[in-house]
Amino acid sequence: QVQLVESGGGLVQPGGSLRLSCAASGRIFRINDMGWYRQAPGKQRELVAVITSADYTNYVDSVKGRFTISRDNAKNTVYLQMNSLKPEDTAVYYCNAEIATTDWIRLNEYWGQGTQVTVSS
Repeated sequence: QVQLVESGGGLVQPGGSLRLSCAASGRIFRINDMGWYRQAPGKQRELVAVITSADYTNYVDSVKGRFTISRDNAKNTVYLQMNSLKPEDTAVYYCNAEIATTDWIRLNEYWGQGTQVTVSS
């Protein structure tokens, strides 16, 4: 069984920074893409950032230049450094990963439990 455990959310003032972490544990052969999604109240879940196994990254336009996604493959962990936070960044942030658990080929999608990020003065 694979688990994704997130940490690092909280309350921060506008202009502040937070760093989210998400660690995968369990029977893992390899991890492909890893990403962060967010869901604000009354809105659909949206992709914030993704990083491939080759360290290619992509971001939603609204966070480009402010957020940075990275990963530590030795620790099966993905990070999201969030700078210059705005009230509109307030949401529950979810970690997502494509993980092979039975062999090197077949990938399944896993989600973290979510961590609240609130940007408010």
